[in-house]
Amino acid sequence: MEQAPLVVVPPEGGRSYWQPVPANGFVRCLLASNEIGAETPFSMGTQTVDAGCFVREHMHPDNEEVIFVLEGRGEALLDGVTTQPMEKGGCFFLGKGRLHRFEASAEAPMVFLWLMMPGGLETFFERIGRERSESEAKPAPFPRPADVLQIEAQTVFGVVPPKG
Repeated sequence: MEQAPLVVVPPEGGRSYWQPVPANGFVRCLLASNEIGAETPFSMGTQTVDAGCFVREHMHPDNEEVIFVLEGRGEALLDGVTTQPMEKGGCFFLGKGRLHRFEASAEAPMVFLWLMMPGGLETFFERIGRERSESEAKPAPFPRPADVLQIEAQTVFGVVPPKG
């Protein structure tokens, strides 16, 4: 009988990518079921959003997402109307199709763990970001790729309905 996977990711491990504006900062893609042989489809990592920056409003029509704030603070805009503080230890479950936007406070970066079920967010981060190593200096802010809407459509993102 084949043994179930056992994976340990060290503190400096995983794939990491600098992220473009408006989030800036970086992500660490730590686990993806399709890469480790897990039975349950998921992906997990962390995202560091620079002070005063934000993850634009978006949704995942076919994915559920968990956000757990590890460091810093900020604010979440949920369903386009409700604001909720994001503070260390706070946890959010975002069901399929729920609009959300995250903004770090102006004082310090905000770091959160993300869990996507099924996975796919790691592919998006890889395609829009720039490879990062622990030893390199942070790059100047850089724009999102020109084909970001195509990348979103090919990964885990849906189209945000127009306001009004």
